[in-house]
Amino acid sequence: MAGMIAIAANAQYYNVGSSRTTTDYSGNRTTTHSNRYGVTTGTSTSSTDYFGTTTTTHRDRYGNTIGTSTTSTDYFGNTTTTHRDRQGNTTGTARSNTDYFGNTNTTYSDSYGNTTGSSTTSTDYFGSTTTTYQDRNGNNQGTSKSTTDYFGNRNTQQQSNNSNTTIWSW
Repeated sequence: MAGMIAIAANAQYYNVGSSRTTTDYSGNRTTTHSNRYGVTTGTSTSSTDYFGTTTTTHRDRYGNTIGTSTTSTDYFGNTTTTHRDRQGNTTGTARSNTDYFGNTNTTYSDSYGNTTGSSTTSTDYFGSTTTTYQDRNGNNQGTSKSTTDYFGNRNTQQQSNNSNTTIWSW
């Protein structure tokens, strides 16, 4: 998480990017990331193996691999995602659990294990999700809102309290 700054209660939020995820016949997912102007900035391609581990390869707009993420789920349904750079070095982790009300709480850490932020995701009656991001001090940084269309494609709009800040990992 970058750009950790405090905001006032009535702060302006800026659209800073979007993504669109499609799923193929085999269950593999491809996400196309775009900046605020609609220009493609990269892609993420995910596949899940027999054991339920999801591996995601992140590429820049030119198709060069810039990193990977590996997500595993434990017996209790908690997930751990480990992010690595193109050389395979761990750059951070995200640990998520779902509470009694169906909200997903995620804690982000850097490569040294220091907490860098957190997020809370809730799902409404229509299956749309809203994620609120906080920095390490609990200050709101922005939101992501996702909806799924008739064909199963997922569209996400990201908003930040700082127009020059991104609040997601990739």
